[in-house]
Amino acid sequence: MKKKNSISPQDQKDWTDFTGKMGNIKPKESDLLNENIEINKVQKLDLHGFSLIEANKMVEDFIVKSFNNGYKKLLIVTGKGSRSKSHKNPYLSEKLSVLKYSVPEYIKNDENLTSKIIKISEADIKHGGEGAINIFLKNNNKFTK
Repeated sequence: MKKKNSISPQDQKDWTDFTGKMGNIKPKESDLLNENIEINKVQKLDLHGFSLIEANKMVEDFIVKSFNNGYKKLLIVTGKGSRSKSHKNPYLSEKLSVLKYSVPEYIKNDENLTSKIIKISEADIKHGGEGAINIFLKNNNKFTK
């Protein structure tokens, strides 16, 4: 008696040959965030406690260095500005949330930085939500062969 769903040796060989040629298939949910190879690990910069001038300089250095090192995704935590205790200084005011809004603007207005960036988006809630941004960097040609 023949088994109901038996697979012939030829079918097994064909299937093995076929799947061996497919290479590494990523799940459809995969994106730059989820790739787990060294070059795509997420680099993180936390700007809590820094002034606007300090934060902008750090962001510029961070993006350039990350691009030069071949990273693809960055997470910059600006904070929401909701805990600021300075009511008189407009650069630190709790109503302005300065870093949250000014850091993305600073990046978008810097031609050197925008030439290295594919996309800027708000981070997922688990990575900071409204108080953080994702930056996806272009390929650095020295890392592509």
